[in-house]
Amino acid sequence: MEFYLVVVIVLFILAISDLVVGVSNDAVNFLNSAIGSRVAPRHVIMIVASLGILVGTTFSSGIMEVARKGIFNPEMFYFSDIMIVFLAVMLTDVLLLDLFNTFSLPTSTTVSIIFELLGASVAIASIKVIEKNGGIEELIAYINTSKALAIITGILISVVISFTVGAVIQFFVRFSFTFDYMKRIRRYGGIWGGFALSFIIYFIMIKGAKGSSFLTADQMNWIIEHSWEILVVSFLTFGIIFQFLAITTKINILKPIVLAGTFALALAFAANDLVNFIGVPLAGFSSYIIASTSSDPSNLMMEALREPVTTQTILLLAAGTIMVITLWFSKKAQSVTKTEVNLGRQFEGFERFESSLLSRVIVRMGLAVGDTYKKITPLSLQRLIQRRMDKTKSVTEKFADGKPPAFDLLRASVNLMVASVLISFATSLKLPLSTTYVTFMVAMGTSFSDKSWGRESAVYRVNGVLTVIGGWFFTAFMAFTVSALFAGLIYYGGIFVIVALLAIATFVIFRTHIFHKIRSAEEEESEKALGDEDKSGEDAMIKCVAKTQKFLDLVDKIIANSLDGLAAGDRERLKKLKKDSKKIRKQADSITSTIFKTIQLLEESEIKEDHRFGKIIASVQEISNNVTALVSRIYNHIDNNHSKPIKEQVHELNQLEKLLSSEIEIAINILSTKEFEQTDEIDKVLSELKKDIKKFDKNQFARIKKKLTSTRSSMLFISILGDTENISEQINTLAIMCTETAKPIINNHSNVEPKQKEKGSKSK
Repeated sequence: MEFYLVVVIVLFILAISDLVVGVSNDAVNFLNSAIGSRVAPRHVIMIVASLGILVGTTFSSGIMEVARKGIFNPEMFYFSDIMIVFLAVMLTDVLLLDLFNTFSLPTSTTVSIIFELLGASVAIASIKVIEKNGGIEELIAYINTSKALAIITGILISVVISFTVGAVIQFFVRFSFTFDYMKRIRRYGGIWGGFALSFIIYFIMIKGAKGSSFLTADQMNWIIEHSWEILVVSFLTFGIIFQFLAITTKINILKPIVLAGTFALALAFAANDLVNFIGVPLAGFSSYIIASTSSDPSNLMMEALREPVTTQTILLLAAGTIMVITLWFSKKAQSVTKTEVNLGRQFEGFERFESSLLSRVIVRMGLAVGDTYKKITPLSLQRLIQRRMDKTKSVTEKFADGKPPAFDLLRASVNLMVASVLISFATSLKLPLSTTYVTFMVAMGTSFSDKSWGRESAVYRVNGVLTVIGGWFFTAFMAFTVSALFAGLIYYGGIFVIVALLAIATFVIFRTHIFHKIRSAEEEESEKALGDEDKSGEDAMIKCVAKTQKFLDLVDKIIANSLDGLAAGDRERLKKLKKDSKKIRKQADSITSTIFKTIQLLEESEIKEDHRFGKIIASVQEISNNVTALVSRIYNHIDNNHSKPIKEQVHELNQLEKLLSSEIEIAINILSTKEFEQTDEIDKVLSELKKDIKKFDKNQFARIKKKLTSTRSSMLFISILGDTENISEQINTLAIMCTETAKPIINNHSNVEPKQKEKGSKSK
């Protein structure tokens, strides 16, 4: 039994890890609306959510049985087999959830644990059946197929229903209150407030009644039997209170609704999903206790796991404490939440996801449906809807950091109310569902209805949603497959495989932590570049010049390293450079965004004819395109195992790179000093580079004539000459245009400040 005691200890260590990675992923379910709407300072939101988690953990005792008998039939398994199943499940769960956290994608911890239990139990059952030369009907006896299918079906249906209900409710609420909602909240907001908070309170009571560790059976039945009375009394009470507050005070009644909803969903998460993290280790511990009393534990069948279980409240609170600590300090939890918030963001900005063929097709289909709607809907009704759904009248609350909320409090309250209603309804009917799927799809439905997915961002947002949904199917597949594989390996390999798997898991988590840190830093930089707030056109122009310097420095490094990689035939180095070249595109887009911001902030009188913003944008984009093409050509050449350039070609390319680097250095110096006086010098370098390109071009054709180089190598060399010449010309143009455009704006800014200081000193 000493071996199984070690297994139990490992299970509890994995439980702590699972609590950390699980909360990091599931936090998005209850933080999305509060953080997206910025209903309160972050520490207030976290305190409310933390209280919800701690209260919710005491309500989760009764649902721990899903890990004991919900998916498989324990009476069919020996003690030794059941411990293998539990160990395989926990190892898989920690790795799988950490993988999703690393890529900042929300997934369902419920689905993962269900399919892990299913995969591991099927693997062990299959081994047993094969050893007995049994058939498929024997394998089915090991698994609780009806329960497993009911859970899977319920979860899939909840995805479609959640999106649809969220979109429909949001449309009617927005139509009633419009984007300029505060005026109407004062008139009849009490109705919505009473309705929303009543369902949220009911939701808390329903989730609390289910599986509570201290409510009696009579008390639970009374709550369920008097549901409608509770709802009506709550609606009338809260409706009157909210309407009174809306009329007589300046209190925004939506704020307590959003905070109450955050508390409710945090409670539901802890009550519903705690089993996903500690249910299996607790079942393993129970199995160990049962087996320790047996004279032959190895051959003990585990029908005892079918008996009801009540978990000690102290254990639940300990788990809740770990979850709260993780909630406050986990960077991965913040990144997963940011993914969902950004997908529902009301305004344009940094888009994490690229477009895809499927997202483009879906958007085109949506546009076609929109065109059909316009044809069949009376013009008067269209105008009424447009007037009520006019986003330009949106009132954005101002914050000290200048950043607006991702969406308003009205949508946040709808998110929470609809999610509460759907989860409460499913719970009352004893239907299985994933809180992650419900909250995510409701949030996407409300953002769709609010026209957050405009034509400029729709393909990226839709692809983001498809990526998340695809990840859910991936969760089910990987959970089943990996846990089955782990169970089989542990069954045949014993302690050696367990040690090896634990070592691999530790290494993988360490590597994903580093990867997430690097990836988050890159995304934060891109987001900051597109989302910075500037107070004046001068500030924006200074920032644009600084970004251009950084852009040119990156161009210089990537070209130099690419040519070195070509000379060395270093495929891995070139592969990394091809990936890094995408940063150039992002930086070019960031510069373009800043230029647009500069134009918006400048006064009409400050925009002169010699300001060539369009030419600067064109030059930056051309440089970006040419560098990306150059790196791609070089990588493809080496990736296809073509010959490296000969000695003469390498020498000429090095000369070319030195001249281009010199030109970039001068351009950066012009921008960094803000003197804008060295354009003659940069012209000289461009002229010299063009002469060398002509000479190298002539040399290459001479080599072709003498058959000194292959056709592929010659084509690449000539392409590099062409790309380099284009890049050089655009750098020259960029420096000149910055001189003509940025100089008067920045100098004007510099001249204004001393005058203001002088005026201030005189007044003193």
